[in-house]
Amino acid sequence: MPELPEVETVVRGLRAVLPGRRILNVRLDKTDFIDDPAALELQLPGSRIVAVRRHGKFILVELESANGRKHESSFLIHLGMTGQIVTCPPEVPVAPHTHVFLALDDGRELRYTDIRRFGRMAMLANTAHESVLGKLGLDPLEATEEEFRTRFRSRRAHIKALLLDQRVLRGMGNIYTDESLWRARIHPRRLGANLNDPEIHRLHGVVRRVLNEAIRLGGSSISDYVDAEGNAGEFQIRHRAYGREGKKCSRCGTLIRRIIVAGRSSYFCPRCQPAPRTRSRKIQKRGGQRARPVKK
Repeated sequence: MPELPEVETVVRGLRAVLPGRRILNVRLDKTDFIDDPAALELQLPGSRIVAVRRHGKFILVELESANGRKHESSFLIHLGMTGQIVTCPPEVPVAPHTHVFLALDDGRELRYTDIRRFGRMAMLANTAHESVLGKLGLDPLEATEEEFRTRFRSRRAHIKALLLDQRVLRGMGNIYTDESLWRARIHPRRLGANLNDPEIHRLHGVVRRVLNEAIRLGGSSISDYVDAEGNAGEFQIRHRAYGREGKKCSRCGTLIRRIIVAGRSSYFCPRCQPAPRTRSRKIQKRGGQRARPVKK
């Protein structure tokens, strides 16, 4: 699934060409991933695109009506697992599974392709922004170290689960969580509440560096992801943990392992990221009963 760097890369590509463009018409194919297809067909034609921005893994296209007034809604897009959104001339051959076509006033089309149709599109009323997006946590590129400390040190949950929880940090996913934990030398099963201040400091800096580096390289193209111009990302060649089970750790040479944490495959180096210590209480038993101290 496209994560923060992939969505940010797409948004930056769309932001370079869409603001100021007017949507002339809408053509829909499959619509089972659209909240209200009629709303798109009614509200999008004639609208002028004012801005494109990212909120977590969501893309928000802010609109202005034909008479210059802002709409009471924005165009919300979530790429799901296999969603792609690109701008191209109308004569470009249509890729299979392309379900949404927006004709623009400069002669180009904005096309949305989604093989599995796990994405989402909706006209989001401004009054509904808080109910839909307000539940999401901090943006990891904007969160301060103190906010990291507050979010993690107060929770007795695995750090991997906390990083993936969109109510804690919006936009993080499996790839960049594993890469960040590897760089920070933190095991995915460590409890957030047990991280010390140096570890929080290290994790905060690493998350920001990993995400910014991935954005600079256009994201990670593992399966279907491409940017707004149809180009694949390059950060996958920098992966040091994610998807590298059985390969040598580039830092110490130990084989990367995979375990399940928070229901997700988690890749880590067992030497660089030591497992948390577990307290085991050995109870000596005698005849199925607790051993009693010997009287002196």
